[in-house]
Order: sequence, then structure tokens, then C-alpha cells
Amino acid sequence: PPPFTGVWMGDSKLCAIGVHCGNHITSHGLALNCCTDLTWFDHIVPCGLEGKGVTSLSHELGQHVAVNHVLEPFLDSFQEVFDCTLVSSEDPG
Repeated sequence: PPPFTGVWMGDSKLCAIGVHCGNHITSHGLALNCCTDLTWFDHIVPCGLEGKGVTSLSHELGQHVAVNHVLEPFLDSFQEVFDCTLVSSEDPG
């Protein structure tokens, strides 16, 4: 729900997206909860958002969703949406 960033399923965040700027350095990140142990979030206020929850693909779909099942289609979609080519540090050359 606006103005909250990320990907939401109702009042629960499925994917966090962030940008940090400081000391002339910009960093960014993305965290997609695939099969995360959600009990850890019972001990914190996730993303500083009171009254909001956290969810995962496994929880929402009612079946285990491993990162390796999501990674390739996620990266393919990322390249398509952002019109870019991703290069792995493991790729030769």
C-alpha cells in the first residue's frame, strides 16, 4: 500500500527494495522472501513499519518454494523489465 516500497500481499511485505545514499556512495538491494523462516520477524518491527507483516512465496502458495526455483525466472524478468544484460562474476571473460 502506498507509500510503502516493495512488493506486498495485503498488509504483508513479500519483497523489500531499498536504496541507501551516504558518504558519496549509493547502494541498493532487493530481498525476495522465498522460503524464509518468518518467525524471526516476530522479534522485530520489519522495515520499521508498525502493524505490517512479512510473508514469503512458500507461505502464500502453501508449498515450499526454493530460491533455486525462482532465481532464473526472476533474473530473466529483471533483464526484460530493465532492458539490460546481467553478467555474473562467475562467467568467464
